[in-house]
Amino acid sequence: MAMKIRLARGGTKKRPFYRIVATDSRMPRDGRFLEKLGTYNPLLAKDSEDRIKMDLDRVKHWLDQGAQPTDRVARFLEAAGLLTKKTRNNPNKAEPGKKAKERAAEKEAKAAKAAEAAAAPAEAPAEEATE
Repeated sequence: MAMKIRLARGGTKKRPFYRIVATDSRMPRDGRFLEKLGTYNPLLAKDSEDRIKMDLDRVKHWLDQGAQPTDRVARFLEAAGLLTKKTRNNPNKAEPGKKAKERAAEKEAKAAKAAEAAAAPAEAPAEEATE
């Protein structure tokens, strides 16, 4: 059985609340789970103690049994000191899309043209003064 430690969503529309659960990976997100390991309330302040609550002994037990945490839960466990921090690298995440790149290129061309036009009249009187 492929075990996961993941979030199961609760709460109402636009008011999320999550349970941290150990479950079979084939079960639905909010479906049957084996054990509730904690809670996560993203609406609370980041420095609040009640934002993330976990039973660390039970989490260790499930990790020893071979359960794999999801990305978000792995971050919680890294913050708690149970897992070593993984390096994450997604260089394409911050890269602008195709249209945004085109707009940026057009904007740079306009700025260069404007700077060139501004520099040309300033040079003309200086040349006349030297003659």
